[in-house]
Amino acid sequence: MNNDRLARALGYPYPIPDASYVVERGEVFSLHADNAAAYREGRTAVLAVGSNQSPMQIARKYPEADWPPVACERCTLEDFDTVYSAHITGYGSIAAALHPSPGTRVTLYVNWLDAAQMARMHTTELGNENYVFARLDGIKIKTELGLDLTSVHFYRSNAGTYAPDGNPVPLTEVAAVSRLWPARNQRTIQSQVHRKTAPALGFEDFILSSIDDAPERHRRTSVMRQGAITFAHPGLVVLKT
Repeated sequence: MNNDRLARALGYPYPIPDASYVVERGEVFSLHADNAAAYREGRTAVLAVGSNQSPMQIARKYPEADWPPVACERCTLEDFDTVYSAHITGYGSIAAALHPSPGTRVTLYVNWLDAAQMARMHTTELGNENYVFARLDGIKIKTELGLDLTSVHFYRSNAGTYAPDGNPVPLTEVAAVSRLWPARNQRTIQSQVHRKTAPALGFEDFILSSIDDAPERHRRTSVMRQGAITFAHPGLVVLKT
C-alpha cells in the first residue's frame, strides 16, 4: 500500500506520450488528422501543464465506462514553461503550474472537454482551492494536428510558482527548448522541500506524512509559498474559483 502511495507521489507528472491521443474506457488510442475535428467539436480547449498531459491521470479522472472519450492534443506554447507550484497535493506530489518564460517553447497538451468532462475536471482541480479556472488570451499555441490558438483555458495555481532560490523550477519530465532555469524532477524537488521543512524525518516518511497529515502538509505548503511568484500576464481572465 505504501509503495503504491509513494509511487503515485513521486511519479508525478506520470508518463507523457510523444503524440496526440484519446482515452476511452481506460484504453489509449491515437488522435490524428482524420478524426481530430470530431473530437474537438462542441468541446473546450483546456491546456494541460502537469499530470493532465498523461493518459494515466486522464484515465484516473474519468474511470467510468460511460464517460465519452477524452481527446488530448499535443501542442507547443510560446513564451511559457511548466514549473513547480508552491503547494503539495493531497496525494503527496508537488504539482505543476504554468509560468511566463520569454523565449521558451514548451511542449504541452490540450484536453478537449465537453461540459460534463469539464465539471469533473473542475472537481479534481478546484476542490482543494489550489487552482482557479481561467482563460489566457494573447498567446501562441500550435497544436500537433494543425490548429493555431491565441486563447486557451487553464488552471492557474493559487499558491504561485515555487521559487526556492528566487527563480522558478521547471519540470524535467516536460519537454521545452530555450529554458531560462534548470529543470528538476519530482524526487529532487521533493528532497529539497524535505530538507527545508522536515529534515528529522526519513524521506519516505516525509512523503507519507504529506499524504496522511493535512495540517503538516499545509504547514509545508506555507513554507513553500514564502517567496513564491504570482502568475502575471495581461491576457489572464479568471473565470471560476
